[in-house]
Amino acid sequence: MAAKKMTQDKRTEINIALIYDNTVYQSGLTPDWGFSAHIRVGEQNILFDTGSDGHILLENMRMMNIDPMNIDTVFISHNHFDHIGGLAAFLRVNYDVDVIIPSSLRGVKRAKRVIEVTTPLTLLDGVFSTGELLGIEQSLMIKTSAGIVLVVGCSHPGLKNIIHVAKQQGHIHAIIGGLHDFDDFDILCDIDYICPTHCSSYISEIAKRYPEKYIQGGAGKRIKLPYFKEEK
Repeated sequence: MAAKKMTQDKRTEINIALIYDNTVYQSGLTPDWGFSAHIRVGEQNILFDTGSDGHILLENMRMMNIDPMNIDTVFISHNHFDHIGGLAAFLRVNYDVDVIIPSSLRGVKRAKRVIEVTTPLTLLDGVFSTGELLGIEQSLMIKTSAGIVLVVGCSHPGLKNIIHVAKQQGHIHAIIGGLHDFDDFDILCDIDYICPTHCSSYISEIAKRYPEKYIQGGAGKRIKLPYFKEEK
């Protein structure tokens, strides 16, 4: 897949809005088992995963003023219902999108283009897939002036493996997403910010060990990157 024309520099804002999560940050949204995030990079809009339920996904998007028709790319991390359950409903609303899937996921239809990923892939200028690690899951990497923003689904291949791949692109500024059963807390020491979400087993422990790095998740949470606590 050839990189689209989109040049990042220090002025580029990376905005990430958590649409779907086990908990809510914004009153009025619906929590549910699953994960989805809207990522705006320059003029590009990426939907990362689609949660479990299409109705909840679309309703939370409506409540957050995120127009499904503005999405350019859907990035699916892995083939589990809590990350792909809302995909069919989303594509009934907007099928004029590229859907980036790990090769282990089959049966995606109706999209403008479906792109299967096995090895690391450049999606946009400064936006990359790690590739499908261990034949299970891909993660999204975005270059910023402060380092790599790493967005993960559940981290089933192991966060240590994902970080190893991401570090080949540079310093990791932030990790956002699910850290499934992860408890090797020391490997987070060089990461600037951590936002553990859906399926993370030790959120309270991460917050306790790294209070200056920790960012609270939940549906409705909006994060502007590069992220600086003093701007809050």
